[in-house]
Amino acid sequence: QVQLVESGGGLVQPGGSLRLSCAASGMIFSIYAMGWYRQAPGKQRELVARITRGGSTYYLDSVKGRFTISRENAKNTVYLQMNSLKPEDTAVYYCNVGIGGDDYWGQGTQVTVSY
Repeated sequence: QVQLVESGGGLVQPGGSLRLSCAASGMIFSIYAMGWYRQAPGKQRELVARITRGGSTYYLDSVKGRFTISRENAKNTVYLQMNSLKPEDTAVYYCNVGIGGDDYWGQGTQVTVSY
């Protein structure tokens, strides 16, 4: 079965950086687009970044120029490099893949941006 396991979250001061990783298993990783979503308390889950199998990327406007999504097919892993973090980036970040009409999610990793 498809499994997604996120890591790399934590507490960071404003202006700092974090790199999230999502390790996938139970799927042919290289042929699927992968996405990072986030959900802040009291808010809806939103798409932060997405990368296609060919490497094309999409970013939420508020993270453009600060976040970078990448993938390493040999390791079945997708990354989210987050720079110049702001308090409004605080959320639980989830990895996602859509396969055959079904959505699969990781357990999430907490990112907190605060002094």
